[in-house]
Parts: sequence; C-alpha cells; structure tokens
Amino acid sequence: MRRILFFADASSVHTRRWVQAIAAQGFDCIVATRRPAEVPGASEVISVRAGSDATGWFAALPEVRRLARRLAPQWVHGHYVTSYGLWAAASGLGPQVPVVLTAWGSDILVTPRQADLSGRLMAAVVGWSLRRAALVTADSQDVLAEVRRYGTPAVCEEVLWGADTALFCPAEPAPGFGVVSLRNWEPNYNIGTLLDAFAMLRAERPGAGLWLQLLGGGPDEAALRHQAARLGLGEAVRFTGRVGDAAMVAAIQAARVSVTVPSSDATSVSLLESLSCGLPVVASDLPANRAWVDAAQCVPVRDAPALAAALRCLVDDPLLRQALGQRNRALALLRASRQAQMAQMARLYERLRPDLFRPAAWPATSS
Repeated sequence: MRRILFFADASSVHTRRWVQAIAAQGFDCIVATRRPAEVPGASEVISVRAGSDATGWFAALPEVRRLARRLAPQWVHGHYVTSYGLWAAASGLGPQVPVVLTAWGSDILVTPRQADLSGRLMAAVVGWSLRRAALVTADSQDVLAEVRRYGTPAVCEEVLWGADTALFCPAEPAPGFGVVSLRNWEPNYNIGTLLDAFAMLRAERPGAGLWLQLLGGGPDEAALRHQAARLGLGEAVRFTGRVGDAAMVAAIQAARVSVTVPSSDATSVSLLESLSCGLPVVASDLPANRAWVDAAQCVPVRDAPALAAALRCLVDDPLLRQALGQRNRALALLRASRQAQMAQMARLYERLRPDLFRPAAWPATSS
C-alpha cells in the first residue's frame, strides 16, 4: 500500500487533475476536504467540517488528527498552505509520515503579506506549517523564494500543474481576430483592465474583426458586464464563464492571442494551456510570467494603454504571431507537460519514503 492522504479542495479542477495524475502513477489517493466533490482517481473523498468559515480550519484539527490515524497514510499532502496545509502539518503522524505542502501562489504571495491582524495571523500559520514539512512544492521560483524566507527545513521543488499537451494543441483559429482570457472575474485578474484595453484596440483598428471571449466566471460579472456596455463593446465581447476542458480547448484554439494580466500570480495553468495551443500570450509583468513570456509581451499591471499597445503589435504583425505561437508550443512540450510534471512528483514522493520502493526502481530526478 502506497497511500497519500490529500488535504485539498475537492471541487477545484487543480486538485482533481493532480490526484488523477498521481493515482495513475500507482498511488492510493484519499482526499479530505471541506468542499466535497467527485475526484477522478481518488479511492475516497471524505468531507471534514464542510463550509468556508475561517474558524473551521482550527476547530477541525482534532477530527483531522483522528482521520489521519485511522487512514494510516504513508504521506500527507496539503494543497494551499494557509488552510489545507495547516491540516497536513497538524495531522500528527510523526516524522515517519512525511508532510508535503504545495503552495498555490496567493497563500504565500498575498494573504500572509496583508498589513493587518489577519495577515499577521496567516503569516504565523504559514510559517508554522512550512517548518513541519519535509517537502514544499510550488509552480514558480518566486513562490519558492518566499517559502524559504520562512526558514523551512523542507526540500523546495518547482513542480508545475502542467498542461495536457495532447488535448491542448494548435488548430485553425476562427474568423476575425479573437482575444481570449481564461482568468476568473475577480479583482486580482484585472478583467476590467482588459476590457478598457480591448475598447482602445477596437477604436484604433476598427476593421480588424476584433472579438473578446471571457472564460472563468466569478463575482465581478455584473460590474464587468456594465463596464462592457458603457464602453460600447456590444457583441464583440462574449461572457462565456466557466466551461469544461473540451470547451476551453475550443475557445483557446479559436483565438489568435491569449491574455492573462493578474496583479499577483504564480505559473498559471491557463498560461500553460495557452502556450500549449500555440497562441501568443500577453501577460502582466510578474516574475512567474517572465519565465514563460518574452519581455515584449509582458505589460505593467493594470496598464490598459500598454496592454492595448501589446495587442496592437500582434494584430498588425501576423509573422510575429506565428513565430511566437510556434515558440510557445515548443516551450510547452519541453517544460509544461502535465504527465512529465506528475511523473517528477511521483519520484519526489518516493524519495521521501525510499523504504516503500525497491532501490532498483528509484528513478533519478534533478533537484
């Protein structure tokens, strides 16, 4: 038995993809969660204090420990350090059961940095949890650099969520010049800035057949629809919302450029999926984005004129679009394959518990 007890949001597509891929590597995966949902590959999904109240994370700790003892996993793995990471770190199974934590980005880069009591409390929780981990993973080096600032003794490794490079692949785009955004409609992702930039672009290039498709969905929908109407964008903007993988692939393939301009981010899956489909990407100028996107396509955060200018260059230069698309597809195949990333993760689990694997079967991996 090689059992991993995941503490994670079962309703998140990121959790489902991670668990499914690790189960395919031969691990028994159990998910304990406050948001129960079906998780492909998981042998069991267990609801623990369902809900979202902040005190619930602490009130559930006795139940978390009882559950961990009953299931007797060989690893515990918390996804999102400020919540499920606390549960993993507090599971109380001793040093023989390694604690693995995966930072998702804002749990390290945003929440613990807030200059209020909540931020200080979360910084304390993050530090306490990280110092009890044997392995910490994140999908960008800037997140790992911040993790190390907490003085964790854990091994820190960059592991991407990755993209399904077979499913997300290039195809013939739809007529006109389509711009696609896959990010949620909430403040961090600056969809309003994209709408402003798109309106500027339409004014500058009225004959370009421009259209914008917004996937993701979220709490800012009403405000964004009002903004689009005020800007006179009409049917040029399509508010599609959340979709499954097949519809997402179709939306990316139909477009000619993908835009992701958050204020804070690690390496986003939507970025990798856009690269995998061979699209040029315009991104906010953040460390995680600069690792994937050329400087000319990185724009300052919340700078609509700069975003419009970057998009205008791509509208005007089809050869540049083609070159960037080919470069991005090759980069995704080389560095962003989910299958390769999760195979690396399986090797990291093995390194933490070599007693469960025959030495001849230990694959090497770079640190």
